[in-house]
Amino acid sequence: MTNLGYADKNYHLSEKGIRAGRGMQKKTFKDRGLEYAGELAEENCRDLKKIIKWNSENEIYFYRITSSFIPWHNKYQLEELPNYDKIKQLLRDVGEIADKNSQRLTFHPGHFVKLASPTEDVAEKAIDELNTHGKFLDLIGAERSTYNSINIHIGAHYSDKEKTGKRFCENYRKLSESAKSRLTVENDDKESLWSVSELIRAVHDRINIPVVYDRLHHKFSGRDLSHKQAAEAAADTWSKKPIMHYSESEQEHGNDDARPQSHSDKIEGPIKTYNTDSDVMIEAKDKEKALLEYRDS
Repeated sequence: MTNLGYADKNYHLSEKGIRAGRGMQKKTFKDRGLEYAGELAEENCRDLKKIIKWNSENEIYFYRITSSFIPWHNKYQLEELPNYDKIKQLLRDVGEIADKNSQRLTFHPGHFVKLASPTEDVAEKAIDELNTHGKFLDLIGAERSTYNSINIHIGAHYSDKEKTGKRFCENYRKLSESAKSRLTVENDDKESLWSVSELIRAVHDRINIPVVYDRLHHKFSGRDLSHKQAAEAAADTWSKKPIMHYSESEQEHGNDDARPQSHSDKIEGPIKTYNTDSDVMIEAKDKEKALLEYRDS
């Protein structure tokens, strides 16, 4: 059975002040430090718990958690937060609710995570960020597999795709087991960047991590495969239930002035999983509202 999911913000709940992405400016973090970061993180975790409950009540069994639920987490160790024990318990609660209701939880760290960067400092920061996401999922109690994935892009080719692919694989081996066991890689939305077939050859065939097929991205980078071929080839790289991303562009919805890659507010479909039985992450600006409207149409 295909589960439809959405990412990050929940509009039904945010209208009531419930949100898991509270943050602060860098100056505020410098002024108020770990104590305030911990306060925001605890509020975010309490509201994340409410979001997970809402998802289950509304029969949504696939959700991508915002990576910003622990503010400025790349500037300290989680254990340094003065209320770490409370946060740890709240995340354990999140995991128990998700597990009880068979809700699949994942992450998609931002574009700044460049695991294949030739710049050592950039690559090291990417490793730290991915290891921290692995720790997040461990605290939630998620299984160490791509069922609870941490999905990223290679996101660049640095003028040499062969060397970039090898460097990605070399740096992958430096990750913690927690991060390695969950890592997946997604096709890009530019013709010059990484297609599904390129990711299979450069990454999956070397280190056996799964490839995520993104329907809209394939329109730009899918030079050699049809949508069906790409979706099925990507799904074949998974040992767990595959994940694919589905979005539509604003141009497909009549906004000719928008960037071709810009996501629409809603989706019309139909969503095609072909022969893959994938879970589908809907990437639309209206988040869960877009999912519910599509599901109920």
